[in-house]
Amino acid sequence: MLKAVFFDAAGTLFDAREPVGHTYARIARLHGIKADDAVVSAGFRNAFASTPSLAFGRGHNPEELRRMEREWWHRLVRKSFEGLGEFDDFEAFFNQLFGYFGDPSSWVAMPETHAVLARLKDTRVRLGVISNFDYRLYRILDGLDLRRFFDTVTISSEAGFAKPAREIFAAALSASAIEASEAVHVGDSEPMDVRGAQGAGLSPILIDVGLRGSRTKSSIIDGSVPRVSSLAEVIQVMQLLEVT
Repeated sequence: MLKAVFFDAAGTLFDAREPVGHTYARIARLHGIKADDAVVSAGFRNAFASTPSLAFGRGHNPEELRRMEREWWHRLVRKSFEGLGEFDDFEAFFNQLFGYFGDPSSWVAMPETHAVLARLKDTRVRLGVISNFDYRLYRILDGLDLRRFFDTVTISSEAGFAKPAREIFAAALSASAIEASEAVHVGDSEPMDVRGAQGAGLSPILIDVGLRGSRTKSSIIDGSVPRVSSLAEVIQVMQLLEVT
């Protein structure tokens, strides 16, 4: 019997109100960098892919973690703009950018998020978030009126490990006092969410962005991994998992 459902955060429960690359380029233009959105997006993707995960191991106090989180993003953002020119004031740019993505109004919940979470909450399963995010996630969840649905929120910076490491899933399971075999994890990343969940013993459900907007039946069981087009289909898949 399933006792808990965990969710990834950004890209699963909510998304940026505007494309991330556009935001980076738009705010950069206010600080002396004139670069095309596509160029900035490519720089961000490359920097993100080559940067170690947002996790620093165990044993850090909250004040240290806040400093380390900010420094992590500072390095990543600086690297994203390498070769694109000189800022009038990089620190002013970074402060504005970091503040923007910590503001709940910069994000929007997926259309079905509240309804799905409310229905799951009524079933009395435990709900949690497992995310490679920093402390700003708490404010975002509050601002989008999502925090009230969750029994636990596990972020990589505080867990000390980032998805797909089994340790972050183990931390979430421990906080919920359940076994891996009793839990499902829902996310939009095959390497981070699906493989991470499988490695930790949870059943994954993949929100496949390639299926979004499709009019065809999209609760596809691909081998052992259900693929759905949106959160709206998660409950149906959970019912299938419980009888198989």
